[in-house]
Amino acid sequence: MAVTLPIMRLALVLAAPICASLTPAIAQGVGGIVDIDENVRIEQVRIAIQNPSGDSAINGRVIDAVRRTLGVFPGDLFSRTRVDFALVSVRRQPLVAATDYSVDPGASGGVNINLRITLATSALGKKPGGMLPNGSLRDFPVLYDWEGTYVKLRLEALSMYYGNNNAWYGRPDVFLKGNPLVAGTPAGSGYSHWAEGFIHAGIYGITPITDNLNAYAGFSSIQSGSVGQELFTDLSRSYFGVEDAFVGLVGGRTGDVGDRLIFNASVGRQRFTLGDGFLIMNTAQNGEMRAALQSNPRWSADLLGLAQVRYNNVKAEVFYLKPDELPVVDSETALVGANVEAKLGQAFDLAGSYLYVPESKFSYFTTTQTFSRQGLRVWDARLRWQPNPAGTSGVFWSSEAAVQTNEHFPMLATAFYGELGYSFAELPWSPTISYRYAQFSGDNPTTSRFERWDPLYSGGTGEQWVQGLNHFKLFQDSNLVSHRFQLRLRPSANVELVPQFWMFRADSLANLGGNPGLSFLGSNALGSEINLTAKWFVSRNVMLQGHVAATFPGEAVVQALGQKPGPWLSTMGFLRIAY
Repeated sequence: MAVTLPIMRLALVLAAPICASLTPAIAQGVGGIVDIDENVRIEQVRIAIQNPSGDSAINGRVIDAVRRTLGVFPGDLFSRTRVDFALVSVRRQPLVAATDYSVDPGASGGVNINLRITLATSALGKKPGGMLPNGSLRDFPVLYDWEGTYVKLRLEALSMYYGNNNAWYGRPDVFLKGNPLVAGTPAGSGYSHWAEGFIHAGIYGITPITDNLNAYAGFSSIQSGSVGQELFTDLSRSYFGVEDAFVGLVGGRTGDVGDRLIFNASVGRQRFTLGDGFLIMNTAQNGEMRAALQSNPRWSADLLGLAQVRYNNVKAEVFYLKPDELPVVDSETALVGANVEAKLGQAFDLAGSYLYVPESKFSYFTTTQTFSRQGLRVWDARLRWQPNPAGTSGVFWSSEAAVQTNEHFPMLATAFYGELGYSFAELPWSPTISYRYAQFSGDNPTTSRFERWDPLYSGGTGEQWVQGLNHFKLFQDSNLVSHRFQLRLRPSANVELVPQFWMFRADSLANLGGNPGLSFLGSNALGSEINLTAKWFVSRNVMLQGHVAATFPGEAVVQALGQKPGPWLSTMGFLRIAY
């Protein structure tokens, strides 16, 4: 429910100058995503002993036991809560007194986990940890940690400044016509800016039922707010709502010869990502009455039922998903799906998925007919090839291809991407260069079947499936052909710079179902964009990020407006503190 919180509004106003100082006054940010480490691919899991034993054999046995007990592997999607829970089992090892970890950006867009182990001088020296048994705030955010029972608080706060110049190419009357998110006056010609932020607080815990089975649960809520001239509105808003609310069971065992079996089942309000977000990542919506359009704090679906099994390097999962959409645009979509992922040797990661939509009120449009998303079927295949170990120089390739049909009417939509890159780990700033081609089919009005790609709940960051930090707001991942040239630079272990150059074209001149101002295109040329993102992982708990972008209109936009507008410029900066 919406609430009015003067204190929250005042905090946002006071925070704006802080974030404004992070970036220049007129340039741009992300397509609504700032949760840059959660649910991205793990590239490396590094384990180090802080106080190694003089016996190297003992050190080796401890590191090997930690790897097997941890159950978090390269190729998995990173989750702070999951890693925290996994470390509970690690600390139950007799020789492990304490654990700590940090996260830094990987060379090819993922993250590296740096796990630090402190050896116990004696198993008898172990004692309960956390604020409750010790009565000390030094243990924050851990409430209790003993014999496999672990309870922690979650506290995350973010303050963001965002500015636009010539938003919507100065013509919100054309590009926002009929948009249900518009209220008051949207951004347009000239410079506009706003501040937004959120506080995310919750409690999460895990406890053993048997030696090989644990129960876990999580609950959290988010207070968000926005002040100033946003992309869709100039109305100040604040909103409070439940975010996570789930329970689950996780367990497994390691055989005498090292075979690993891990199983996990959970249900409730929680986040879900399939692969790298090509099909499913944004399982909740932000903005409008919920505020915080660009900081995008809400990720949890209304309902996720998930069952997973991993045996060595093969993972299988089935799920039922109901995304948490804004009430004003709620399509009441439900999805069921199955996914299998396998790692073949050190070089290849293979995966395949099947999705089905049993219910939905979302519609597809042609000039003569309207169809429903209900009955949609999706077949998807993924491949990643990286012959050199993560963290070393070498080539990498990733690709994904998917086909969509519908059981109720003729449909054949396709999507594909391929990315080729090379990491120069030995050079200063460890540059990684890559090129990605992506194509999402548009509808051909001369055929009897429907061919426009349904992007479902794709998204992520500007390095995943937010294609163009400004352009994505105008033309999302359907009827689109994109070329992305990207460079990653690491001036230090905790700082990353990511410049990008994009070129965009439409797959078809028929664009019904996209932006209403671009329903019928006179050209395939949509535009181009250049942007730069800078990230500073100050510590495990503190992060600064900023980026700038300039987007230039193509002939399709020029014809839609009847004139050639200037570029769309924007800037963003945020400070995030997370425990």
